Amino acid sequence: MPHFNEPTNSPTDSDVPFRVAFSHVTGVGPARMSALERHFDSLEDAWGADRTQLRQAGLDKRTTDEIESTRTTLDPHDAYTRMLDEGVTALTPEDDRYPRRLKEIPDPPPLLYVRGDLIERDEWSLAVVGTRRPTAYGQQVTRALSAELAGSGLTIVSGLARGVDGIAHETALEHGGRTIAVVACGLDRVYPPEHKPLAARILDTGGAMLSEYPLGTRPDARYFPRRNRIIAGMTLGTLVTEAGEKSGTWHTVTSALDQGREVFAVPGPITSEQSTGANNVIKRGLGKLVTCAQDILEELNLGPIERQAELVEQLPEDPVEAVLLERIGSEAIHVDELSRILQQPVHETAAAMATLELKGLIHQVGPMTYARR
Repeated sequence: MPHFNEPTNSPTDSDVPFRVAFSHVTGVGPARMSALERHFDSLEDAWGADRTQLRQAGLDKRTTDEIESTRTTLDPHDAYTRMLDEGVTALTPEDDRYPRRLKEIPDPPPLLYVRGDLIERDEWSLAVVGTRRPTAYGQQVTRALSAELAGSGLTIVSGLARGVDGIAHETALEHGGRTIAVVACGLDRVYPPEHKPLAARILDTGGAMLSEYPLGTRPDARYFPRRNRIIAGMTLGTLVTEAGEKSGTWHTVTSALDQGREVFAVPGPITSEQSTGANNVIKRGLGKLVTCAQDILEELNLGPIERQAELVEQLPEDPVEAVLLERIGSEAIHVDELSRILQQPVHETAAAMATLELKGLIHQVGPMTYARR
């Protein structure tokens, strides 16, 4: 995954200003954006369409009204230029720089705003989430595990919120690791405001901030569950260090499970309300109990991240492995089916799959059945 200062050849470059414009329209999310793309030859055509055409595309009256209202005050190219002037990049799922795992979820953001850098090693990332009001125990375990995970080379992803999120980001930075903040507002804002210095440190150390919301968007309670699906979707798994029963962390856990990602939880005192959510993740069999970073690394079949990155760089030399990786997504697939697709003997496919598993790029989810990490 290249840095943002490298050129890219996205087939939708000319549509990006109009994607930016539509992201300013209340009610136009992944589903309605897809409807517009299916119906119109380009998003530029969709932006200039009349009411009848928009309704024919499947939009309801309210969304059509919102589009008509927004385009009276917003020029797509001006909005795009302002975004670039703010140092923000907009990525579409067709862009090579868009996080690969995020493309695999059911409703990936049609436009991902990025400030900072995403790098290839962010393929190996873990979400660390939890309560905004951690106990001394929660603070301790979050620091300990985040330090170990960052030290192993994993990129720590969280939501920049008070409590566990902030501790996870800060600890990763303190130990020389990478961290990415996914926020529920425009990237010209920082919420909570007391985390402005933390956000600056994340960017100054080469990390990144991500959002699906355009510049000027204020934080809103409705946006946080949507934000959480991005946190879960772009990572290998989600770690809950401490969370109450009704914590917003459940949105992230649910998203991770729906997306076929791993979930991990730290057990806490049964007398602590702040540990009820994490304990229930374990009790209900939704996630794996962990007491140290090694539990997570072993479950994800991860060795030293730098070594795995070197192995990935070697993949193009093996055409069979490269083709297999293209075919294997987050949904489980059996070796027999892959053999039929590749039109090669099962034993050859199985051997290549075993190699990919050793490299930590796929994992076995059932007998001779694999999914992408």
